[in-house]
Amino acid sequence: MATASRKTKQTQPAVTAGVAPRARRAPRSHHYHVYVIELSDEVWNVGRYRRANPDYQLGKPFVYVGMTGLDPDVRFDKHRAGIQANVFVQKYGVRLLPGLYAMYNPMPYEGARDMEVELGIALREEGYGVWQA
Repeated sequence: MATASRKTKQTQPAVTAGVAPRARRAPRSHHYHVYVIELSDEVWNVGRYRRANPDYQLGKPFVYVGMTGLDPDVRFDKHRAGIQANVFVQKYGVRLLPGLYAMYNPMPYEGARDMEVELGIALREEGYGVWQA
């Protein structure tokens, strides 16, 4: 019987006078993020990167686009530390560019997987140099 009352307490929202209801949190499954990291100009000297970006427009940023179940700041730090790192980010990573990705996060795994590809394509179409792993 204690279980039944505990279950009832969990499903009913608490109503307290003068206190605004809590904002809805995204479901736990919506904890994935896409992120964009600016790479230094030296990455353009790497043949693999140059070949992957034949339509690069001079003056546009060089970037790495990824997805993660971590906060993008934590993931960037791991790249820089060499933990499950992409070699371009580890050697040439400068900073996160949240203006290019923050509006999409967080999302479910499938959404992040698809958005990583779509965001990379969109940035390439704008003339960015893009690497995706």
